[in-house]
Amino acid sequence: MAYTVLIHIHNEDPVIGEIEDLPGPGDLNIRVQNPRKRDGKDLHYLQNDVTTVIWPWSRISFVEVLPSGAEDAIIGFVRE
Repeated sequence: MAYTVLIHIHNEDPVIGEIEDLPGPGDLNIRVQNPRKRDGKDLHYLQNDVTTVIWPWSRISFVEVLPSGAEDAIIGFVRE
Protein backbone atom coordinates (compact mmCIF):
# COMPACT_ATOMS: atom_id res chain seq x y z
CA MET A 1 0.00 0.00 0.00
CA ALA A 2 1.42 3.35 -1.01
CA TYR A 3 1.21 6.33 1.33
CA THR A 4 0.91 9.92 0.15
CA VAL A 5 3.20 12.13 2.22
CA LEU A 6 4.04 15.81 2.54
CA ILE A 7 7.77 16.19 3.20
CA HIS A 8 9.10 19.36 4.81
CA ILE A 9 12.69 19.85 3.66
CA HIS A 10 14.99 22.38 5.37
CA ASN A 11 14.91 25.76 3.58
CA GLU A 12 12.68 24.44 0.77
CA ASP A 13 8.99 24.39 -0.02
CA PRO A 14 7.19 21.18 1.05
CA VAL A 15 7.21 18.30 -1.42
CA ILE A 16 4.35 15.86 -1.90
CA GLY A 17 4.87 12.30 -3.13
CA GLU A 18 4.22 8.63 -2.52
CA ILE A 19 6.20 6.14 -0.45
CA GLU A 20 5.73 2.36 -0.31
CA ASP A 21 6.29 1.88 3.43
CA LEU A 22 6.41 4.21 6.40
CA PRO A 23 10.00 4.89 7.50
CA GLY A 24 11.38 3.00 10.46
CA PRO A 25 13.54 4.29 13.31
CA GLY A 26 16.71 2.88 11.73
CA ASP A 27 16.22 4.38 8.26
CA LEU A 28 18.80 6.91 7.07
CA ASN A 29 16.88 8.18 4.04
CA ILE A 30 13.42 8.28 2.49
CA ARG A 31 12.56 7.15 -1.04
CA VAL A 32 9.80 9.23 -2.66
CA GLN A 33 8.04 8.44 -5.92
CA ASN A 34 6.45 11.13 -8.10
CA PRO A 35 7.84 14.11 -6.15
CA ARG A 36 6.05 17.39 -6.88
CA LYS A 37 5.05 20.69 -5.30
CA ARG A 38 1.76 20.96 -3.40
CA ASP A 39 0.06 22.42 -6.45
CA GLY A 40 1.21 19.51 -8.64
CA LYS A 41 3.94 21.41 -10.50
CA ASP A 42 7.39 19.93 -11.15
CA LEU A 43 10.29 20.63 -8.80
CA HIS A 44 12.68 23.08 -10.47
CA TYR A 45 15.81 21.32 -9.20
CA LEU A 46 14.93 17.89 -10.69
CA GLN A 47 15.24 16.72 -14.29
CA ASN A 48 11.97 16.37 -16.21
CA ASP A 49 12.02 12.55 -16.38
CA VAL A 50 12.82 11.87 -12.69
CA THR A 51 10.20 9.66 -11.00
CA THR A 52 11.97 8.64 -7.77
CA VAL A 53 14.11 10.67 -5.36
CA ILE A 54 16.02 9.56 -2.24
CA TRP A 55 16.48 12.24 0.43
CA PRO A 56 18.66 11.81 3.54
CA TRP A 57 16.90 12.38 6.88
CA SER A 58 19.41 15.11 7.70
CA ARG A 59 17.64 17.34 5.11
CA ILE A 60 14.10 16.69 6.40
CA SER A 61 12.33 18.53 9.23
CA PHE A 62 9.28 16.26 9.39
CA VAL A 63 6.91 14.18 7.26
CA GLU A 64 3.11 14.37 7.21
CA VAL A 65 1.18 11.27 6.18
CA LEU A 66 -1.90 12.39 4.26
CA PRO A 67 -5.17 10.46 4.46
CA SER A 68 -6.10 8.36 1.46
CA GLY A 69 -9.54 8.10 -0.10
CA ALA A 70 -9.90 4.51 1.18
CA GLU A 71 -9.59 5.64 4.80
CA ASP A 72 -12.27 8.28 4.28
CA ALA A 73 -14.63 5.64 2.93
CA ILE A 74 -14.15 3.37 5.94
CA ILE A 75 -14.41 5.91 8.74
CA GLY A 76 -17.19 8.44 8.57
CA PHE A 77 -20.03 9.96 10.50
CA VAL A 78 -23.62 8.89 9.97
CA ARG A 79 -26.35 11.37 10.62
CA GLU A 80 -29.98 10.40 10.49
